This record gives sequence, C-alpha cells and structure tokens, in this order.
Amino acid sequence: MGITLHLLLHSDRDPIPDVPAIYFVMPTEENIDRLCQDLRNQLYESYYLNFISAISRSKLEDIANAALGANAVIQVAKVFDQYLNFITLEDDMFVLCNQNKELVSYHAINKPDITDTEMETIMDTIVDSLFCFFVTLGAIPIIRCSRGTAAEMVAVKLDKKLRENLRDARNSLFTGDTLGAGQFSFQRPLLVLVDRNIDLATPLHHTWTYQALVHDVLDFHLNRVVLEEASGMENSQAGARPKKKNKKTYDLTAADKFWQKHKGSPFPEVAESVQQELESYRTQEDEVKRLKSIMGLEGEDEGAISMLSDNTAKLTSAVSSLPELLEKKRLIDLHTNVATAVLEHIKTRKLDVYFEYEEKIMSKSTLDKSLLDMISDPDAGTAEDKMRLFLIYFISSVQLPSEADLEQYKKALTDAGCNLNPLNYVKQWKAFAKMASGPAMYGNSATKSLGLFSRVMNTGSQFVMEGVKNLVLKQQNLPATRILDNLMEMKSNPETDDYRYFDPKMLRGSDSSVPRNKNPFQEAIVFVVGGGNYIEYQNLVDYIKGKQGKHVLYGCSELFNAAEFLKQLSQLGQK
Repeated sequence: MGITLHLLLHSDRDPIPDVPAIYFVMPTEENIDRLCQDLRNQLYESYYLNFISAISRSKLEDIANAALGANAVIQVAKVFDQYLNFITLEDDMFVLCNQNKELVSYHAINKPDITDTEMETIMDTIVDSLFCFFVTLGAIPIIRCSRGTAAEMVAVKLDKKLRENLRDARNSLFTGDTLGAGQFSFQRPLLVLVDRNIDLATPLHHTWTYQALVHDVLDFHLNRVVLEEASGMENSQAGARPKKKNKKTYDLTAADKFWQKHKGSPFPEVAESVQQELESYRTQEDEVKRLKSIMGLEGEDEGAISMLSDNTAKLTSAVSSLPELLEKKRLIDLHTNVATAVLEHIKTRKLDVYFEYEEKIMSKSTLDKSLLDMISDPDAGTAEDKMRLFLIYFISSVQLPSEADLEQYKKALTDAGCNLNPLNYVKQWKAFAKMASGPAMYGNSATKSLGLFSRVMNTGSQFVMEGVKNLVLKQQNLPATRILDNLMEMKSNPETDDYRYFDPKMLRGSDSSVPRNKNPFQEAIVFVVGGGNYIEYQNLVDYIKGKQGKHVLYGCSELFNAAEFLKQLSQLGQK
C-alpha cells in the first residue's frame, strides 16, 4: 500500500493536504468526534475510513454531516466495516480485548453489585467481538454452553445476532464468496462457550511449559517480552550502588523457529535445546573460521593449492549461509536471555516444587510434605506463590478443611505476608458453585520426576540447573479440554449432557440440549468467558495433536497470568 507514516488518531497532526489517509479505528464516540474534526480541518487529500467493528447508522450520519459542513464529501473515498474486533496471538489463539480489558474482566462479570445494564453492556461487547471473529472466519458455528452462567448469556445473544444477520439476505455477511472462502467451508465448526467459574484452579496453577512460564513470571504482553537487566555498578559519593536497570524488549513471534518449536515444551527441554543450538552454532562458526584460515594460506606448494581448490566450494557454501547463521545467533542470544530470566525465578521461588506439589493436589495423589509446611517454609516462594498454592488446595478439596484447620492455614498465610481477600471470595464461590471440584476434576497425576538434571548440568552449559527438578509432563485433560472432548466427539457425559444447543441456521431458535447432528466435529473453537491463560491453550494444543485431521482454536475475553487473576479475586474478596 506504500504507507510511509503511522500516526495515532489522538496525536497532534499537521495538515498534509496532498496525501490520502487511511483510518483504522474503533467507532467510539471519542474517535468519531476526532475524525469529524480532521474533516473540518481539511488535514488530508482523501479519507479511507476503516472501522474495526461495525459503525452504527447514527455515527455514520455524524461523519456525513461533518463532511458536508466542511465541504469534504467528495474527499471521503471509501468507508469499510472491517469486523476485526479481536486480536490473533497465534494461528490457533485469539483474545478479544487489549485496551480497557477491565471492562469485560472476570472481576467485572462477577462483582456482586453489578447492575443488569452493566451486565448487558459486558455481554454485548463480548458478542460484538465474537460476531466479528465468525465474520472473518466465514463460518456459522453450532453453539454449546452450560446453563445458568455468563457463557449462556453470551450464547443467547450471539445466536440472535447471527440469526438476524442470516435472515437479512441483502446485507448478510455469511453468503456467497465470504462463506466459501472460510476456513471451515466444508463442515461447520463447534463453538464451546466455557465459563471461567467452572475452573478457578488452572489460572492460579504454577506451570512448567516455556510459553506459560514466560507469561507467568516475566512481563509478556501481545507476544512481546520485556526483560530488565542491571548494568553493573556505578560509583558515587555514597559509594557503589547498582546502576539503573536497562529494559530489553524481544518479540516472540511465528517467525522465531525456536519459539514455535519449543513454546509448549517443559522448561528443562528448552534449556537443553538452547544449549544444543549454541553448540551447533559454535561448530558452524568454527568451520567458517577454519575455511577462511585455509583460504588465506600463502606459498605456492602443491599442498596449499590442493587444499584451496578442495575448500573453495565449502567456503562459498559457508558464506552463503552466513545470514542464516547470524539469525540463528540472534535467536540463541534471545532465548538464552529469556530462559535465564525464567530460570532465575524458578530457582529463587522454587517453582518446580510448587508445580509438582499442585499437580499432586489436583490429581489427589499422596503429598510428600504437609501443606502447612509448604506455606510456612520461608525459602519456598513469595507470598503470592503460597496464596496460589492454598487456593488450589481449597478449590480442589472435596471435603473442606475444618474451621480449626482453616484458621491454622489462615494464620500461616498471614504470617507469610499473604492478603486473605482472594480466599474470602473463593470461599463464597465454592459455596455457590454448581460444579464443585470433585475427585475426577483434574484427572491423574501429570508429572514424573526424573531426578535432577544430567546433561544440562555439564560445566559448559549456559544454564546452571543444579537443584531444579527435571519434571516430565504426562498429558491430562484440564476441565475446558475435557468439556471440548465430550462435545466434539459427541460423548454422553453427565458433565455436558445438559449443555444448551444453538443452531443459528435453524428457522426457529430452539432450547433443545439434544444436538441434531450426531457426527463428531472436525473443527472447534473453545472460548472462555471471564478470561483465559496459556496453560489451558497449551493443554488444548497437546490434546488435538493426538486427533488426526481435527483443529481447535482457543479464545478468551481477556488473557491474564496468575498474578493478574489473583488481583481480581482480591478485589472481589473485598466486597
């Protein structure tokens, strides 16, 4: 398109009267006002207006009036509704909100004093984004959801919105070329709307896979991680003190082959792979140096000339692969820095111990150390880690601890510096939750310890892994994955048998929970109302690997890590 300049809508912009401008904005009141002001100020030669979600007729009339008043009607060249009100983080993962995500957060949906109007607004916001998603996908889904939850409210509204659009033959977004071009044009996808309240333990869980760990312990947002690096010591009159920390930013994208291959791997495998990549790079680098050295041989002796002719082809090949080698070095440096930062957290907070202990709690395995000892251990974890651990225990318990035991736990948590507000909320949630965490909620034990590291601990390694457990993951289905499996494979299960069924293509809306289509689905979208996380996403990715020819996408109203979720639980516990 030849775009030479990117500017924010609300920044101070000078007129460039001989240049066309492309606007890509949300049709909010504030943005429309600024757009109208630009028209009045005659900032550009022509205007191509692209709205992220559909603009209302009244706002369109506001723009028309402004253009008329500014004598700029002919300059408004194109107006598009783009239906792009969602963010794609991976090929198989999307999230609805980035800015103002607190408006559709778990806290916003579950606060006790929420009004009907506020709830309607939240649901409409989520439905608008989901509608955009399916327009872009070019597919009408079959919708399934649990009863009596926020997910059901989303399902009812989305079904109505899709139904109305299909009935409007002249303006339907799901006919002709659009539908044929869709990823799911041969078979309709299943949309499983999951309510966050079915599983509060997973978002609090300490994790062991690379991507989820980066999100849990580092500043990782929209595929960009920010690392803080202390740059040595500086001397002053008060003596030596650490210099101001520098911030380094890295993008972890689809172009990063190492990230794509290892983001779902257990952390020990990642550390070992970084080391292997580094050794491979050094071997290639040494080969280039050796060839250069040979090419620089002096003298006319036959041996030198013979070696030159033999190695010319090799050197040419080595030089042509130099850009690839430099890119490899960049990625090795990037992941050495990121993995080292993650490892620092694992070692100082004993995250491997927390992960293994929580897995045992969630799978009802025998605990080798009492929970009270874990909470009271001053060397294991932060106050936040201890609170997460106790909440997982509390949520996963079939039999709640006695009042006396609970008081003992609360005292230990308070002594460890924990804020008890999240526990106050989880107690209320546990009392009202229809789906209490029964014994089968998280399946069998999912970890196996291989003892301490072997190869990674060699002296030449970048990573000193001493004292960190080499835990191997065993595939187990988390609640969201298990619900998907039941519905996608059309299995009869008490957990999902009463899920509501919506087919927007049916002439009349039906409240039936009995699906008309008895064939298993090939494609599905799992969408979590109330927020999702990389642990659930990775669990779905691992699940679908064993299902040949099937595809699953994961979406959520917001993406949070455990610290952010704990903060929301704390806010709810204050009320």
